Amino acid sequence: MSRSGFSALVSFDLKTYKGHCQSFGLPTPVVARGKSNLNSEQLSLGNICENRPYLIGVDEVGRGCLAGPVVSAAVALPFAALDKELTANLAELDDSKKLDAATRERLSSLLRSCARFAIASCSAAEIDEMNILNASLRSMDLAVTALLKDLALASDGALILVDGNKPIKNGSYKQLTVIKGDSHSASIAAASVIAKVHRDAHMKELDKCYPAYGFAGHKGYPAISHRKAIAEVGPCPEHRTSFRLLPKGET
Repeated sequence: MSRSGFSALVSFDLKTYKGHCQSFGLPTPVVARGKSNLNSEQLSLGNICENRPYLIGVDEVGRGCLAGPVVSAAVALPFAALDKELTANLAELDDSKKLDAATRERLSSLLRSCARFAIASCSAAEIDEMNILNASLRSMDLAVTALLKDLALASDGALILVDGNKPIKNGSYKQLTVIKGDSHSASIAAASVIAKVHRDAHMKELDKCYPAYGFAGHKGYPAISHRKAIAEVGPCPEHRTSFRLLPKGET
């Protein structure tokens, strides 16, 4: 993604917050010395920051997998600290599915160093118990709750941008759903990248425990080789038994 593309993602977040903060009863962003005080803990802007506005993006990965957890990340980007160098280093930020592994890992490392974030997951067993949609929303809720706690904010103290068209099942949140949010919002794209890199690393570790399935390669997604391995050796405890695990025509 070009620098102008990244700037468009950031602009979406800033405009979305400014357009909805009053209706949600959240603090209005203030600009001082050319910087907005949205997520401004990294920048001292004087007394105007006593009631600081916050925006958090949240996304999940692994929803379509046959094995492993669904993982969510919640991210509060340092908008006030987005100087020329940091903006250039984040120029490629985008939906994690559009990025190669090396780019994702580089961006994830940078985001972890400059942003506030939290990661949460629901296991394969929890997915089977509550279904994948509810497990995805649950993992998002856990990630957002953890980040709000880390930021010392009340549950209604930030605007939450949720990827997709389903809100998190937590009535105390002030939230907006954003369809294809990881292609529109810098905060959601950042969450997508952090969650994807975290989950991929977890699946590589699971591959060491269950080498027959090739988790390190397909990360639990329904690759032909994955389904063939399940047909040959059966599922492991990390498989989602509520999903169709075998190739079509096999039971």
